[in-house]
Amino acid sequence: IDNVLINILSNGNLLFEDYPGLAKTLMTNTFADALGCDFKRVQFTPDLLPADITGTNIYDAKKGEFTFKPGPLFCNLLLADEINRAPPKTQAALLEAMEEKQVTIEGITHKLPAPFVVIATQNPIEQEGTYPLPEAQLDRFMFLIQMDYPTRNEEIAIAKHTTIGSLPKLKKIISGKKLKEFQQLVERVPVPDHVHELAVDLVRRTRPNSDESPAWLKKLVQWGAGPRAVQYLVKGAKARAVLEGNYMTSMEDVEKVANPVLSHRILTNFHARSEGMNSTEVVARLIEDARKEQR
Repeated sequence: IDNVLINILSNGNLLFEDYPGLAKTLMTNTFADALGCDFKRVQFTPDLLPADITGTNIYDAKKGEFTFKPGPLFCNLLLADEINRAPPKTQAALLEAMEEKQVTIEGITHKLPAPFVVIATQNPIEQEGTYPLPEAQLDRFMFLIQMDYPTRNEEIAIAKHTTIGSLPKLKKIISGKKLKEFQQLVERVPVPDHVHELAVDLVRRTRPNSDESPAWLKKLVQWGAGPRAVQYLVKGAKARAVLEGNYMTSMEDVEKVANPVLSHRILTNFHARSEGMNSTEVVARLIEDARKEQR
């Protein structure tokens, strides 16, 4: 929940990944209700077309001209449910919107409402009927959050509280306009030089072809994170500092957001997978190395 809030306050896009039934969609719906934003949901399926998301020009017989009919993309909070069940062409329809907050249709650019945040869910690619997201699109998601299965006690609580009728309705806490003001506040949070340096060093060390990456990483990683990851580390650190009640970001803030920012930007190789090491563990080890250097 904290990471979702950090992501929204940073005006970033969020990707949930895990198996069906782990409340990824419920989480998004809950935030939409509480934030009071204009919310749209698109169920991604193999037959979904790009125009179904962005909108299209429709001929008006009375006026004798084409008029633009906006698609569900034109909202404050878009839930792209099971995004990797649609073919790559449809997935790519979100690229411009996620990065530039606009969409171009037949040569005409249409600005999206502000704020605009995409929260997408995807099932693991091992499941039938899924298409892997292109690296360019993965990079546009600020955070990747893996829900994982609940504990035994949590699952007992789920059984007790969700089988006795409808869930309680949430009240709207803020408006889209107020959320935009909060996002602007987060942007103004000061960041010391040493925190900028930590963010840059962490990202540069994820790249196996860099002289700055450690020898152990070169054996395990195929490619690492790009410059956008630095921006997201700093933005996420700012938002976390605000939520913690601090007026300035710290190195701890960067460390806390490092995994959701970097884990989907690091591709491990066969050697790492054969040893059972994933990108999350790579990030944890990089943070551990950075702490040793600080001592």
